Amino acid sequence: MMYSILKFLSTIISILIIGALLPGIRIKGSTFWTASLVAIVLALLNFLVYPFMVILTLPVTVLTFGLFLLVINAFIIMMASWIIPKFEVDNFWWALFFSILLSAVTLFFEMFLFPINFV
Repeated sequence: MMYSILKFLSTIISILIIGALLPGIRIKGSTFWTASLVAIVLALLNFLVYPFMVILTLPVTVLTFGLFLLVINAFIIMMASWIIPKFEVDNFWWALFFSILLSAVTLFFEMFLFPINFV
């Protein structure tokens, strides 16, 4: 339970940091609550939509040695921006950059929050 809460908070903090750094990503309104909503929506989209997209694009993913998964991640970010009005992404390239940075920053936080899992 505590692991899930800390993982969720690390995702929220990562979204806030990346949203402040990238000019193509805007988090409006109460930024903490918007970032929380973004984290929840991303988790739901990754649970519900992502597996179907991976299965549908499996031949392209195999041909690109898995790099097409980055495109799917960017599309999931774009879908989250369409669902949440206070989370704006300018275009596909910002979504792609956001998804790469979100993975990296979240990994960085989790390495320090849960060091036992990375040994």
